[in-house]
Amino acid sequence: MSHKRMPKRKAAIAVGGAAALGAAAILLPHANASQDGASDGAAAAPRTLKAGDASDLASQLAGLLGDAFAGSYYDGENKQLVVNVVAGDDNTVVVQAKKAGAAVREVDNSMTELEAGARTLKAEATIPGTSWAVDPRTNKILVTADRTVTGEKWDRLESTVESLGSGMATIKKSAGTFKTFVSGGDAIFSGGARCSLGFNVTAGDGTPAFLTAGHCAAGGDQWSDAQGGAPIATVDQAVFPGEGDFALVTYDDPATQAPSDVDVGDQSVPISQAAEATVGQEVFRMGSTTGLADGQVLGLNATVNYPEGTVTGLIQTDVCAEPGDSGGSMFTRDGLAIGLTSGGSGDCTSGGETFFQPVTTALAAVGATLGADGGAGAGEQADGEQDAGGEQGAGQEAGGGQAGAGEEAGAGDGAGQDAGQDAGQDAGQDAGQESGLTDTH
Repeated sequence: MSHKRMPKRKAAIAVGGAAALGAAAILLPHANASQDGASDGAAAAPRTLKAGDASDLASQLAGLLGDAFAGSYYDGENKQLVVNVVAGDDNTVVVQAKKAGAAVREVDNSMTELEAGARTLKAEATIPGTSWAVDPRTNKILVTADRTVTGEKWDRLESTVESLGSGMATIKKSAGTFKTFVSGGDAIFSGGARCSLGFNVTAGDGTPAFLTAGHCAAGGDQWSDAQGGAPIATVDQAVFPGEGDFALVTYDDPATQAPSDVDVGDQSVPISQAAEATVGQEVFRMGSTTGLADGQVLGLNATVNYPEGTVTGLIQTDVCAEPGDSGGSMFTRDGLAIGLTSGGSGDCTSGGETFFQPVTTALAAVGATLGADGGAGAGEQADGEQDAGGEQGAGQEAGGGQAGAGEEAGAGDGAGQDAGQDAGQDAGQDAGQESGLTDTH
């Protein structure tokens, strides 16, 4: 089955602010090779690391340093992991972190204090339109309020932040409104909702499946890869609101082939495995409405108070998204699956905040695997299953979740339906978008 899906709007994957690039090589796994060749004599100097390696080191140091660990983030400019420590009178922790290869920064607020502050916010300021996450770069809790938080609600939020004490939290006002990015209307793939496929996976019983946002499951249990098309997948598990925003959807045909990759329009990015996010990490998002967008991770373990309820454990970013992008894949240039688009504020014209469900947490919760070893990914079915007239076959488009209304997507959610829909559905966005990538950052 050939694929022609193109996003309605693409964002270039820019390197160092360079102009938009059409070349496929920019996303390939070797494009961001580690530079860790420090000599033994420089063992105490910060190591240069890829973001994925920095995340692994941060997890190790969190366990090693115990209560002295106060968060970490990735310094993309210097390719170093920066670790916050509350050393007190014990300089040993600083020495340990430096020997491990991290750049070390002594800070005032411990993780215990920051987590206690977050619990206070939950108890006293769980207001729709608010969110909070620890920002290790400032060593504070970043509290965000959308434009609906006014009057008594704003006063309550502000007084709660002030009660945490000086230097513990900051408030940021967002121009948009926090919402989940479900789209009703123009490209409906399940009971009135259009979302985007996140990543194809292998369910615990060995059957092919995919991950998307949990709130997308509210649209219905049956998913189609074309507007008005026959169902190809069924919701197996879903969580929203609560401790996450994710759903496992199994393909109805157990013979569906599902290789792990993300289709970004002019190339496919192979996905090797799921990984934890790191603050400061460069990430890319693929979605059915806006196509490809990029940005960086701003916070972890974020709490977001949507109108439908509170969701915890999310990743906060400055990547843009719009309705229909929900469930879409967030990944790295070297093929690590990081998140599933949940919601946020703003759009891809004015910008805003977007929150993502960590893929690692979703996989663990539903008992699925992703990557070459797990046989999970976003697949396509045999070419013969799609007739020459462009009828939408059972085939799934490569794992990306780029679901534009006329673009095929293997993931019912909004994962674009191109090839599978007849030419008339999205005829206007085809060859004309082959080249003009727009850098949104």
